[in-house]
Amino acid sequence: MTETMPITIDAILKRLPHRYPFLLVDRVLECVPGKSIRAMKNVTYNEPFFPGHFPGRPLMPGVMIMEALAQTAGLLAFITADVVPGENSRFYLVGMDRARFRRPVEPGDQLILQATLERNLKGIWKLSTVASVDGTEAASADMMLAPDLEGATPAGKTP
Repeated sequence: MTETMPITIDAILKRLPHRYPFLLVDRVLECVPGKSIRAMKNVTYNEPFFPGHFPGRPLMPGVMIMEALAQTAGLLAFITADVVPGENSRFYLVGMDRARFRRPVEPGDQLILQATLERNLKGIWKLSTVASVDGTEAASADMMLAPDLEGATPAGKTP
């Protein structure tokens, strides 16, 4: 199955447990379940971390870029597993390797978030992720997710 239509914020809210101010994915641009996802985060001056990071030179903290990538990877995992998370079901970030930061992310930037599923072995999902701005890589990391799908329901069914 290939989802080529954008996935809107309403569908993202059904697939991720995160909420404002910690939801860091605004739209899914494309998704190929079991393979890859490309999403977007509009970075605005209104983000709660900018007043303190840093006054006079607002930069998106690297840990928040990694969180946005992890949420994008989680979306791919839920879409691939074809489940909607329940109250007790999650994909947990269990590892991150080779994190790199290559350019600052500032208010007004549009962060493009990509995750590619490398493998799913013994319940551990390994993904490579890249965040870019205007076609230039801003950050990247290899991530590992582990599912806890207790309470999850198939995507086409109502809990």
